[in-house]
Amino acid sequence: MSFSVLLLVLVSTIFVNNFVFAKFLGTCPYLGVSKDSQSAMGMGLAVIFVMTMASAVSWAIYHFFLYPGKDNVLYLLLGGDPAQYDLRYLMTLAFILVIAALVQFVEMVIQKVSPALYAALGIYLPLITTNCAVLAVAILNIEGMSIFGVRVGHGYPGSLLFALANGFGGGVGFALALLLMAGIRERLALGNVPKPLQGMPIAFITAALLAIAFMGFIGMVK
Repeated sequence: MSFSVLLLVLVSTIFVNNFVFAKFLGTCPYLGVSKDSQSAMGMGLAVIFVMTMASAVSWAIYHFFLYPGKDNVLYLLLGGDPAQYDLRYLMTLAFILVIAALVQFVEMVIQKVSPALYAALGIYLPLITTNCAVLAVAILNIEGMSIFGVRVGHGYPGSLLFALANGFGGGVGFALALLLMAGIRERLALGNVPKPLQGMPIAFITAALLAIAFMGFIGMVK
């Protein structure tokens, strides 16, 4: 995979196909943790790590254990017809287990290193396990996607470089969405917001306006 295609993947996942603003995935932690910049930064870094590592590990599990090819570990150990080791129906379950393990690791590290951040993130940190954006990026790494008319990551069973770029870019895009939202909500807390719109209503309106603004990135690459 060429450098230009990898660059397109990063630009696409961060700006054009942002998981929050374009695909509306992971909106629960997005709205819950974007009340202040410190919590948003902590959650953003956690999501970047989980998405990138989940992309690499899930790709390896699919490539070496689930996909019925000649690189399948079961085929190399037991021999026979590679088709009999087709375990792709376990893909979603395997990916969820990988994500859960990574989130547990991140949770323990944050609790040890920064108890204040751990308390600020609250229930939203373990909710990364059920964050559909993380599972979506793992599945997209296998199924591939069309970016600016270029078909990437599709085949047997996709590219590891594509998986890493897609996971890292998706995490950066999610962190960017969190930080933008947190900055705006901090300013709104000091502003004169009409009482009926205070709290979650103004947060939904702000999220919608940000999503509309990010639609302008669609035409940045011809």
